[in-house]
Amino acid sequence: MKTALVVEDNDNNLELISFILHARGYATRSAQTGLDGVAEALRERPDFILLDIQLPDIDGIEVARRIRAAEGWPPIPLIAITSFAMAGDRERVLAAGCNGYIEKPIDPLRVMTQIEDVLAQS
Repeated sequence: MKTALVVEDNDNNLELISFILHARGYATRSAQTGLDGVAEALRERPDFILLDIQLPDIDGIEVARRIRAAEGWPPIPLIAITSFAMAGDRERVLAAGCNGYIEKPIDPLRVMTQIEDVLAQS
């Protein structure tokens, strides 16, 4: 079974994303801060990471940079799920090392297709 790490500080969003992933047969781990997300990613090496950009300590862009800077392991697909939708935000997120970008609010009927599309390209 593949495992996703969901780095999300909003309990409702975390619950919804986890529910959707479980329904499609994925296991999940979670972190509610950027620092915890980095630590969890480096310790557990999930199959992919869903990453909020606005987090209470370090932002998701810094999380992506720190994960990408870690040595000795192949890159884990990182997918930003964020309400950042201003001009240039997508490019900034991708430049930090994310493989995909999904805007909030998520569409529960489409989000797994969006996630699986990014994973297929990674």
